[in-house]
Amino acid sequence: MPDSDAIAVPTLTSEFPVVGDDPHIDAPLRATVRRLSTLLGRTLADQHGPEMLELVEQVRKLTKDAKSAHSEAEAQDVQERLAELPLEQATALTRAFAQYFLLANAAEQVYRVRALRERPTAESWVPRTVAAVHESVGSDGLQEAMDSLDVRLIFTAHPTEASRRAVLTKLRKLSDLLEKDTVEGTSERRLQDHRLSELIESLWQTDELRRQRPTPQDESRNVLYYLRQLYRQTMPGFLGDLREELRAHGADLQERQVPLRFGSWIGGDRDGNPFVTAEVTREVLQLQAETAVDLAIDIITELISDLSISSALTGEDEELQASLEADLEFASEVDEVQQSMYAEEPYRLKLGTMRAKLRATRERIRTGEAHVPGKDYLDNAELQDDFSVLRAALSRHGGKRAADGEIAIAQQVLAASGLNLAILDVREHSEKHHEVLARLFDRVGELDRPYAELSRDERTKVLAAELASRRPLVGTALSEDKTILDDATRTTYKVFGEIRDAHRQYGQSCIETYIVSMTHGADDILAVALLAREAGLVTLPGGEQNRSDISFAPLLEEVAELRHAGEILDELLSDPSYREIVRLRGDLQEVMLGYSDGNKDSGVITSQWEIHQAQRRLRDVAARHGVTLRLFHGRGGSVGRGGGPTYDAILAQPYGVLEGEIKFTEQGEVISDKYMLPTLARENLDLSLAAVLEGSALHTSPRSTPEQLEHFGDVMQTVSDASYQRYRTLADDPDLPEYFVTSTPVEQLGDLNIGSRPSKRATSEKGLDGLRAIPWVFGWTQSRQIVPGWFGAGSGLKAAREAGLEPDLHDMLRNWHFFRTVISNVEMTLAKTDMAIAAHYVHSLVPERLWPLFDRIKAEYELSVAEIERLTGVLGLLDNQPILKRTLAVRDRYLDPISYMQVAMLQRARAATARGEELSPELQRALLTTINGVAAGLKNTG
Repeated sequence: MPDSDAIAVPTLTSEFPVVGDDPHIDAPLRATVRRLSTLLGRTLADQHGPEMLELVEQVRKLTKDAKSAHSEAEAQDVQERLAELPLEQATALTRAFAQYFLLANAAEQVYRVRALRERPTAESWVPRTVAAVHESVGSDGLQEAMDSLDVRLIFTAHPTEASRRAVLTKLRKLSDLLEKDTVEGTSERRLQDHRLSELIESLWQTDELRRQRPTPQDESRNVLYYLRQLYRQTMPGFLGDLREELRAHGADLQERQVPLRFGSWIGGDRDGNPFVTAEVTREVLQLQAETAVDLAIDIITELISDLSISSALTGEDEELQASLEADLEFASEVDEVQQSMYAEEPYRLKLGTMRAKLRATRERIRTGEAHVPGKDYLDNAELQDDFSVLRAALSRHGGKRAADGEIAIAQQVLAASGLNLAILDVREHSEKHHEVLARLFDRVGELDRPYAELSRDERTKVLAAELASRRPLVGTALSEDKTILDDATRTTYKVFGEIRDAHRQYGQSCIETYIVSMTHGADDILAVALLAREAGLVTLPGGEQNRSDISFAPLLEEVAELRHAGEILDELLSDPSYREIVRLRGDLQEVMLGYSDGNKDSGVITSQWEIHQAQRRLRDVAARHGVTLRLFHGRGGSVGRGGGPTYDAILAQPYGVLEGEIKFTEQGEVISDKYMLPTLARENLDLSLAAVLEGSALHTSPRSTPEQLEHFGDVMQTVSDASYQRYRTLADDPDLPEYFVTSTPVEQLGDLNIGSRPSKRATSEKGLDGLRAIPWVFGWTQSRQIVPGWFGAGSGLKAAREAGLEPDLHDMLRNWHFFRTVISNVEMTLAKTDMAIAAHYVHSLVPERLWPLFDRIKAEYELSVAEIERLTGVLGLLDNQPILKRTLAVRDRYLDPISYMQVAMLQRARAATARGEELSPELQRALLTTINGVAAGLKNTG
């Protein structure tokens, strides 16, 4: 399941009562799921006849019996029966189980919402945290911590959301219906059931598979849907309640302060995605800007209706009147009739001119015309200035409550959304920039050999010297002379020009950071800074004329780079030219930490430990250079890609790392799970901000003594070393690529059309090296092996225990938040792993000569389970989380039939391929439907 921070929620147990269930928690959800299942059954009978319902029950029972008996023979019997089904019937059967999960998931979300609404306010994330910080550091300390907060949630287009928008929208409507309690037997219940039946029928007749791969523009529209909902339904209450809670403790939000905001990679993430061009970036920025302006117009239109204060009663304000006179020179849409109508209602008139400027801004964006001061807004600062004029005038004329009410919240909401809705990050692979520079340096001809032959140290010296010089490397000829760059390098360089043009069109807040993936050294960042200088984004002539319109962030992903994180940052900040760029950007340096590739490279234990240590090194280097460090955590939805509860992940960071600044990605199915329903969206915003506030204000020194922390580190290194060694024996096995491909449906990922980015890098690397982390986790998850989430953990814990460190492991579990979080995430992933189903995949699909690899995986799984149970002191996994354990157990009864069906469809597909036949559309649909079904059952793809 994706990241789950909420309080304990009711679980999915619709088929039978469980001894010990709390009837007040579980019974209502069980009843709702049973009710939805009944309505789904009626839809199946209507669409496919009663025999389909009988088949569903038969397959469910056979699968359950096979699992209970631990019988490979019975599993094979189920498999053979499924293999004999006509494709149309097989697809309908799979869809029935998959849609059961979709309905159950929607019901679970509704009951999560109800549980949250019933929680006492004082126990909520923000009130509890604000009170704790106030008690510890007082009002001044609380204010200082709040003033430093800049929490950024970054939506990405990484392809892990399997459900189409059409499906998600219907599920949202279904959740909205279920939020109202009705009594069985009443007319309200009958009406509600009728509407639910209509939605379920429509859901059944909606194709859950995408016919075409989405474009980056499509992905942008998808995220804009969530962002608009967040700004309209969630942010006003979030900011208003936060402000009141702070005031109750002697602190406040500054007028334009936005402690939490949103960003996006969609349309800016070029790494490995050939479809994200400079032109696409331009289109996505325009989509965002138009949506932001429309949002601002809607909010201001509502304020016009409410702010009916009369100057005849309160008196005129000279500053407001002067501002109005200046506005009315341009605001042609505010005609004489309106001016006459609102002659004594200047606040409405001022809001009307603001709306007129917003409409002129929208037209400027669409036409590409130049900004006209006074007629339209160049950036969000100008809009904020108008709000400040309004509020100041209100305050001067007896309207302090009005100034501090809805209009203040509207100002802060629009300070967050700006005129761009979300800050767009641009990302590109490090080598792409060196390819451009190779052509430029070789053209100049000043090096003693081609640029591509320079060592990394030599490149660093050359780039540092060039960045420090005042000459342009090529100058205007770079954009004018088509012979300097070829198509590939020109495409890379054009993005810098697009950033420059976007800043002119929307203001510099639209794109603030350029991220360099696969950063291996300082030269990779200096290369980007030099290209930005060539494009006019950076100017370093010396003195007050220096400027940098953009920041640069290394993305450290693999173990080698994480271990040298401090050295890389130190070398960068020691370069005078680069240090000047950082100074120009407010002495703030962003560093992104990648979880996915590090996990694929070293396994879950080592990657988590290396990231933790890298944060310590980066913290110390930044402090030594007098720089504020903003860490950007590239987390996915699954544990194998850095997922897990957000609150715990933030508080598990080393002391002193948080100084109010943090970014982390929200990817794939996590977005719909967290942000589809307003109450759940609010919960996520609350817990994210609360965790950063607590970490920034209260975790400035170690929770343990320096000696204890050093010893914990030594023990953790023992665990990590053994875990890494065990993981690499699997990763380095020459048979692993074939085993992975044959035991999983990874080759079908591209056919799902769930994202614009290809699943493999454009590289000559063979086997698994060229495979991205997402399909790596996807394949293991679908086959229920989930290797990236736990493999090596057992070996690591065993090595430490056998070294006499078992008491230390228990001490770490009690007293070290980082270790406790890692163990908790591994335990959850082990619980979701199903070796019986995995064995069925292997023995049905993998050549027998490769079965020893599965034996090795199974042995490590059993060792990991035993070591985790021993460490946590439970008899079975998740015994200390009974709600989650019961949820997973019940899901298996409906998930296992889909897995059996997937194996059957993979067998058919591979047999057809072996015969040289094309897969029929019917077989392709049946196979892809099983993939969607498993994703729905696990609430996770990768």
